[in-house]
Amino acid sequence: MGIGSAQADQLTRMTGAPVGDNQNSLTAGPNGPVLLQDHHLIEKLAAFDRERIPERVVHARGTGAEGVFRATEDLSDITRAVPFQAEGQETPVFVRFSTVIHPSGSPESLRDPRGFAVKFYTEEGNWDLVGNNLPVFFIRDAIKFPDMIHSLKPDPVTNLQDPNRFFDFFSHIPESTHMFTQLYSSLGIPTSYRKMDGAGVHAFKFTTEECNWQYVKFTWRAQQGDPMFDDRSLLGVSGYQMDEAADVQRTDFNNLTRDLYTAIDEGNYPVWDLYIQTLDPSELNDFDFNPLDNTKIWPEELIPSRKVGELTLNKVPDNFFQSTEQAALAPSNMIPGIEPSEDRMLQGRLFSYADTQRYRLGINHMYLPVNAALSDVNTHAQDGAGFSPPRSGSVNYQPSRSAEGYTDNADHDFCRYDLDGTTQQEAIEKTHNFAQAGDFYRNLSEEEQDGLIEALHADLGQVEDEAVRTIMTSFFYKADSDYGTRLAEAVNVDLADVQELAESYED
Repeated sequence: MGIGSAQADQLTRMTGAPVGDNQNSLTAGPNGPVLLQDHHLIEKLAAFDRERIPERVVHARGTGAEGVFRATEDLSDITRAVPFQAEGQETPVFVRFSTVIHPSGSPESLRDPRGFAVKFYTEEGNWDLVGNNLPVFFIRDAIKFPDMIHSLKPDPVTNLQDPNRFFDFFSHIPESTHMFTQLYSSLGIPTSYRKMDGAGVHAFKFTTEECNWQYVKFTWRAQQGDPMFDDRSLLGVSGYQMDEAADVQRTDFNNLTRDLYTAIDEGNYPVWDLYIQTLDPSELNDFDFNPLDNTKIWPEELIPSRKVGELTLNKVPDNFFQSTEQAALAPSNMIPGIEPSEDRMLQGRLFSYADTQRYRLGINHMYLPVNAALSDVNTHAQDGAGFSPPRSGSVNYQPSRSAEGYTDNADHDFCRYDLDGTTQQEAIEKTHNFAQAGDFYRNLSEEEQDGLIEALHADLGQVEDEAVRTIMTSFFYKADSDYGTRLAEAVNVDLADVQELAESYED
């Protein structure tokens, strides 16, 4: 008599063959060795040994949910992108929230940017809007990205994250001032994914069938959020202060996942409004900052936003590994009507994200259910490790005169853009590293300013090199003198040295 419910299905091997005994290995007598011919045992152990895949180098700690995006405005006049062609049009989505630096299994209450990545399953392929909860980033050029992540990750000797290392790196990167100011506010420790806003961070391009185009930025605003600011041009919802986060961490490593999944299971579906800001390319040089610089926001008073849709999450995935862990979201996954801007950080991400997924999941990862397109996939990319769909016929090339083959279509060509310039390796002209950080600081309440200083002191105050502490403090002083003065006292550096350095910076 087998073990298990009488109503349960027959246990089988991966080949489909029935299993007679899943409790005892095949042995040579009562005290003899286990036999290699116990193919069920060998298969079971071998499968277990290979259950895990390489961890994401960033965004390893993640949570996924399924839902739907509904357009609330017809944008067919400015883009041919399928999700925006008619008011009320619905597109199924998968969303993955995550921390950035810390590993899988780490507490969700640690200070870290949060990933906010959305996969739209459209009639013309998958579009991934891969953003964060903060609207800006640490650096503006992807060539710095590996070094930045190395500095933020644990020390290769001790395997401990060390503020000495990452502030040493960022003391050479004044453009990080805005991101650090947002990250060390309570935005750096969200109270809930449901109450967390999101941003595409970069500028993209909306294009029409006639290849008329304009720049566009995307922002998600949580309907169930508690705004921290009256001015929503400064992205933000309530987050934990340091002592509150420590209390949460002592009781629940999974507070954000638990909150999200509990709400969905109870039918309390979270909703986000999608807002866009659009900019005509002729206006690109009309500002004192570069709109293609992802360390900057587009201020609402200069470039107004408008609501164009709603995102609702209404289903917890059936299997964490097959959905959240195998999800492959990449900025390079675009559809007709959406193209990348010249943002230097975005240009690097177009390659890097898809490349990490080819390493982590294999070349055929796009056929995994969570990544599979709802539209027909007709490609001559073939074979390789992992599952690929059944194929038939002799024509595995293009062009061909055979009806077996596929045809391309000039209607889906990339748009043409005029270019003017000389190859160079230089920073952008309008850096303006500090002004928006100062604006953000001054829009905080007194309590939030206190929390920001306390949080920065907790990490920057650990840095042993006084020169690093002084340089970092001078960045914040340049953003706002009150900000820098308070921080100089907190981390014990000479205010006169801070002021002298700050005076040497341009902004």
